[in-house]
Amino acid sequence: MAEWRFLSNHAQALLYIADDPDVRLRDIASSIGITERATHRIVSDLVDGGYVSRERRGRRSHYEVQTHLLLHDPALRDRKVADLLEVLKPP
Repeated sequence: MAEWRFLSNHAQALLYIADDPDVRLRDIASSIGITERATHRIVSDLVDGGYVSRERRGRRSHYEVQTHLLLHDPALRDRKVADLLEVLKPP
């Protein structure tokens, strides 16, 4: 039986970045169970879409989630990123 998840890899990566703005791509990849290359593409999608800003700090990247933006989902077009993070953040 094929593995499936309730949240896309993009949503999971966004959650990891929101939880730790200094998270490494390697750690996101390991947590999600995908390759670093796939993680790089996903984070680039989030940056290109304006949902995450990226700043280089020495050899590391620092990320900031743009919580004021509307979600990139036709079914949730009136919801903001902050709404998603609020629902899914750990208790």
